[in-house]
Amino acid sequence: MLIPIRHENMEARRWPVITIGLIVLNTLIFLITHGTMEQQSPELGSTKAHIILLAGMHPELNMSPEARQLVEGFKAENPTEWTQVQSPTRDLIDGWDARIRLVEEPAALQAEMDSLSAKYSELATGSLQEKYAFVPAHPRAITYVTANFLHGGWLHLIGNMWFLWLAGFVLEDVWGRPLYMAFYLIAGAAALQFHAWTNPGSIIPCVGASGAVAALMGAFLVRFPKMKIELLWIFGFFRTYRFKAAAYWLLPLWVLMEVFYGSLFGKASGVAHWAHVGGFAFGALGAVALRYSGLETHVNKKVEKELTWACDPEIERANQHLEQGQLDEAVAVLQPYLSAKPNSMDGWNLLRQIHWRRSELPAYQQATAKTCELHLKAKNPDGAWQDYEDFLNSGGQKLPAATWFELCRMLEERESYDRALSELESLIQAYPSERTALMAQMAAARIYLKRLNRPEDALKFYQAAAVSPVPHLDLEHAIQAGIKEVSAARAGGQSASVTAGT
Repeated sequence: MLIPIRHENMEARRWPVITIGLIVLNTLIFLITHGTMEQQSPELGSTKAHIILLAGMHPELNMSPEARQLVEGFKAENPTEWTQVQSPTRDLIDGWDARIRLVEEPAALQAEMDSLSAKYSELATGSLQEKYAFVPAHPRAITYVTANFLHGGWLHLIGNMWFLWLAGFVLEDVWGRPLYMAFYLIAGAAALQFHAWTNPGSIIPCVGASGAVAALMGAFLVRFPKMKIELLWIFGFFRTYRFKAAAYWLLPLWVLMEVFYGSLFGKASGVAHWAHVGGFAFGALGAVALRYSGLETHVNKKVEKELTWACDPEIERANQHLEQGQLDEAVAVLQPYLSAKPNSMDGWNLLRQIHWRRSELPAYQQATAKTCELHLKAKNPDGAWQDYEDFLNSGGQKLPAATWFELCRMLEERESYDRALSELESLIQAYPSERTALMAQMAAARIYLKRLNRPEDALKFYQAAAVSPVPHLDLEHAIQAGIKEVSAARAGGQSASVTAGT
C-alpha cells in the first residue's frame, strides 16, 4: 500500500483557511450524520429490496411513482440480476421472501406492495442519504453539493481529507481563497455529473469528497508537475520504505489505475472510479484554463498585495492600468520605477503579468527569475520555488547562475537532496565555464559525502572541480581536503566490509 506523506512545498504564504475549513466542515458533518445514516440504511435497504423482489415476482401490481422509479432504475442498471429476481426457482433472500412466496391472493399481494411503497416513501423522506446523496438516476440540484460532504466511514473520510490537505493548501495559496473555493465546489459537481454520464440510470447513492479532491490532484499536476511527493510504501508484515516521485508521473499513474479499475469492475467495486477520473480531468483542464487566461496570475498578484503593508503610488497606478487593459501605460510606469527600485517585488510581479498577457515568454521568464531571486533574498523559499516552477512551466531553461545556486542551497537546507543534486548538475551543465559551476560541483560533492554517505559519487565531483578550467586557486585547499576525506570514508567502508566478511 502506498501512502503520500508530504511534498516539497509544505508551507504557504498565509493560513489556508478554506482548506482547513473544508476539512473541519467535512469532519463535523460526518460526526453529525454518520450515526443516523448507519441506523437508517438497513431498514431502508431491506424495504427497497422487498419492493424490487415483489415487483419481479408480480409485475402486474400497482406501485407508487417512487417505488416504480426504484424498480425501473434497478431493471435498467442490473438486467442480469432482474432476470434472477423474476425466476421462481431463485434462492430465498430472507424470511419475508419465504412468506410472500406463499401468498397467492392478488388483493393480499397488492396490499403488501401498497404497504411497502408507503413505508419506502416515509423512510426516504426522512433518510439523509436519500435527501443529500447523489443518485445518477434522479439527481437533484442540491445533491451536487451536499454529496461531497457526506462520507461512508472513517477511512473514507480520513483518506479524502488527507489528500485534500496535501493538494489543497498549495492551490489555495496560488489561486486565492474565493477562486479556490469556487473551483472546489464546481469540481465536485462536475465529478458527480461525469459519474452520472458513465452510470446512467444508477440508483446507488454516491457520497464523498473524492471527486472534488481528484480535481485538486489534476490541478496540482498541471500547476506543479515537477514537484516531488514523498510516499510511504507499506508491505509485508508492517515493513515500510520511503521514496520520492515527481507529480508528472505519479499522478497520471494514479488516474490510469482509476480508469483500469472503473473499466474492469465498474460499480461492482463500490467505488465511484469514474467520478475520480472525471474530477481529475476537470481539475487538470480547469487549471490550464486558469493559468492561460491570466486569472491565476491576476489573483496571485492580489494575494501578494494583501500580504504587503503598503504599495508605492507607482504600483497603484500601474495596477490600475493593468486592470483596465492598458498594458503599455502600465509598462511606462513600471520601467522607471524598477530602475529606481530594482528590488520591488510588487513591481516585478506586475511586470510578469504584463509579459504573460502579451505572450512575451522570454521577458516573462526574465521577470520570473528576478522574483525568484528576490524571494530567496527575503528568505521565502516557498515563493522562490513557486517562481522556479513558473519559470520551468513557461519553457525556461536556465536561471541566472547565482540565483540557481541559491535555490539549490535552499533545497539542501530543506533536505530535498535528490532535487538539489539534480538542479546542481543542471547548473553545472548550463554554466560550465563560470565560477558558480565550480561552487556547484563542491556543493554536490558535499551533499553526496556528508548527507547521503556516497563517497564514490562525491569523489567524481571533487575530481571534476580539481581539473576545472575555472580559476580556483583559493579553493584548491578545500578541494584537496574533500578528496582526502572521501578517501578516508572509502577506506573506512572497505575496512568495515572486510571485518563483516570475517
